[in-house]
Amino acid sequence: MITLLNILILLIVPFLMIGVIKKTKAFWAGRKGVSIWQPLWDFLRLMKKDAVVSKTTTWVFRAAPVLGFTSVVFAALFVPLAAGKAIIDIPFAFIIFSYILGFGKFFSLIAALDTGSSFEGMGASREACFTTIVEPAFFILMASAAALSGSFSFASFKMILENAGPYGILIIALAVVTLFIMLLTECSRVPVDDPTTHLELTMIHEVMILDNSGVDLGLITWGAAIKMFLLCSLIAALVIPASLGAWVSIAVFLVIIFLLAVIIGTVESSMARFRMSHVFEFVFVMSLTSMLILALVTYRIYGG
Repeated sequence: MITLLNILILLIVPFLMIGVIKKTKAFWAGRKGVSIWQPLWDFLRLMKKDAVVSKTTTWVFRAAPVLGFTSVVFAALFVPLAAGKAIIDIPFAFIIFSYILGFGKFFSLIAALDTGSSFEGMGASREACFTTIVEPAFFILMASAAALSGSFSFASFKMILENAGPYGILIIALAVVTLFIMLLTECSRVPVDDPTTHLELTMIHEVMILDNSGVDLGLITWGAAIKMFLLCSLIAALVIPASLGAWVSIAVFLVIIFLLAVIIGTVESSMARFRMSHVFEFVFVMSLTSMLILALVTYRIYGG
């Protein structure tokens, strides 16, 4: 029952997350905004359209949207969702999660290069650059949680409080900040990128998909929404106590997911995108917080 519910949540809630973000931005702008279901209607409209493909591209360009979407869905199987349950719960799931997402990103990068556009190549270069900063920080976080709890899966998040002693709340707070910066970076949100602009100096992810249309664009959009949902799910796994009952945990999980959507919308309404030179400084904050977590865990284990 929980597994079936998780599948339904995985397929539908990402659209609602995007809708809540848009609704929040409209609220802060003094507008009514579109329905929170609008991203779903936009996706269905795209699925009815044919894709326009340049003759200069190869099979890589056509395969990338499918492979990217498939990789995100496959990675979702290893992430704890509602009730803290992952559809597939195995040791070292976080390694599989990271590199399956990396597989999909690799194809999105080479698909952007396959168009022969220097514009899209620029976006691919930026995307790859930021990923090389995010990935080590994520593994430092996961290794710290594993060392503290002795569990080599995402279940280690649930054991931080009981194993970290007086440092537990601080470690969880730093881990939430780390994952939230990862979310903003990997999902190309403000202040790292602005998904609503089409300016050469500010675009990262959006410039990579300028040549995609129809079904291909629909899959890319859905995959990006699911990816954001998964990173929000990791934050929820950090803060939801393991002692809650299944149905209470599901309700709290959904509240946290939509609360994070409101926070993302508020961040995008209250600040502008950073200059490209300052984006690196912001992303490196994730490395700083992950190193602080490692220091606290090391002191907890070896320093008493």
